[in-house]
Order: sequence, then C-alpha cells, then structure tokens
Amino acid sequence: MNINSSLSHRSREPENSVLYIVGTPIGNLDDISLRALHILKNVAFIACEDTRQTKKLISKFGISNKLISFHQHNSINKIPFIVDSLKEQKSVALVSDAGMPSICDPGENLIQKVRENNIDVICIPGPCAAITALVSSGFKSSSFIFLGFLPKKKKERDEILLKISNFDKTTILYESPHRFKKLLVELKIFCGGNREIQVFRELTKKYEEQIGITIDMVINHFENKNIIGEITIVINGINKNKTSEINEYTLKKDLNELIDAGLTLSAASSYLAKKKNIKKNLIYNLY
Repeated sequence: MNINSSLSHRSREPENSVLYIVGTPIGNLDDISLRALHILKNVAFIACEDTRQTKKLISKFGISNKLISFHQHNSINKIPFIVDSLKEQKSVALVSDAGMPSICDPGENLIQKVRENNIDVICIPGPCAAITALVSSGFKSSSFIFLGFLPKKKKERDEILLKISNFDKTTILYESPHRFKKLLVELKIFCGGNREIQVFRELTKKYEEQIGITIDMVINHFENKNIIGEITIVINGINKNKTSEINEYTLKKDLNELIDAGLTLSAASSYLAKKKNIKKNLIYNLY
C-alpha cells in the first residue's frame, strides 16, 4: 500500500517546531492510522526505538524518511539534539517499536524536556497493549492501575506485589518472556492461586493468545511451554466484601515476627489461624 493515493485532501501538513508522539501498531501493521502515516512521511525525521523495526513499518507503506535511533541507552545524548532540531523549526516524530511512545520507554524524558522548552507536543493516538488487554479481559475497566514492568530488586518488587495483592482495582503489568514464569509464581505467593487474571500474548498478531481464569490455571497452561512474544497481564481486583485469598508473603512475615518475639511455632500458628480465620496447618507449613 502506498499512502499517497489513500490520504484525504483534508490531511494537515506537520507544523513547524512540533514534537509528534505517534502511536504505531503493537503487532498487526494494518492497525496504523492514515494520520500517523501522513505525519511519518512529512516530518523532518523520525526518532525511533529501533531503526530496523521502524524501517519495516514505513517501507510497507511506501514512506522514505530519515530515521535516528532513540532508546534507553542513548536517550541522554539524543534529547539535546532533538530539542535543538525543534528549536530550528523542524517537526519531529517520536515512535516506539510498538504502541504508544513514552509508555515504559525514555520517550517520557524527551517529552518532559520538550515541554520545559515551551515547544508544542501533539499526540497521534494509536494502539496500546495495556488498554487492548484491559478492555478484552472482562475485568473492571473504568478505574485501573497500570504498573508496566515490575522492578528487578527483590525488596522493591515484593513491596509492589504486596500492594497488588490488596488492590481492589484492575492491575495491568508487562513482562518479558524469560521472566514470565517467575512472575506467575510470585503472583501466586502474594495473591493466591485463585486470583483471577488474564494473560495476553502476541496481541493483534497471527498467533495471539489469551489465557485465564486464575493464576493456578495460567501456571498449569504454561508449565511445559517455551514462551515467546510480548506479554501483558491483567489482574482482577479483590472483592473487599469477601474473605481475601491467603497471602503467603504476609503470613510468613507475621509468623516470623511472632516467633522472633518469643512465641513457639505452634503458638504463633494458632494465633494467626484464629486471627485470619484459616486452618492452623496451612500457616504451620509455611515456616
């Protein structure tokens, strides 16, 4: 497809000294908008996460434009160049490999710096894996929490996982294929195996996969599988009017504190069993 014959005569030329935030497909290239293609064709240059990926996109639609790489490893050096280009009355497009720029990438730092210099920013909306997964999940979508990729350090990670276990709003996470199974185990520890989740893999692509209903079911589904592709996880919020799932992390922490305070394992287990209204042996076996 060549965009020259497809664009409406009403399409506006890119304005001078504007940073265009351009949403690109998250898998299926046909999801690109005509407005996005028009901007990518006519800006002075395109700042992209991976020039090879963006080259595939623009080539499919007959676009030839200058590409510069802009990613987490070079963003500190590239931001001044892009800002200076905008000050020179050039228009610039910012894209990521997939979806909306600045979501879990250094685009947010560029946009912040551009605004600090009183330069206009215009967003050309497009697909977003988080929102696509959310509206497909069937969970509450009028109010939700997006956390992106969880931190790698255990202390920070555990703190966020504990918060997730108590959220009554829908939570959305991203995870890489090689860390996905580890995250599922962590979610089971903190949220319980019966917590409702939906996992979306390769959204909008030929082999798109949607797996639910509980953490235990998802763990079983992926147990002996080699996982590839981008993954989005949607976690249902708890119903605070019902008894919550057993939180192994919190129980272990409470149990250890009671034992450190001088109680025997049996006494500490009995105390927590009555307090949490769960069986003593479930707590006893956590130690």
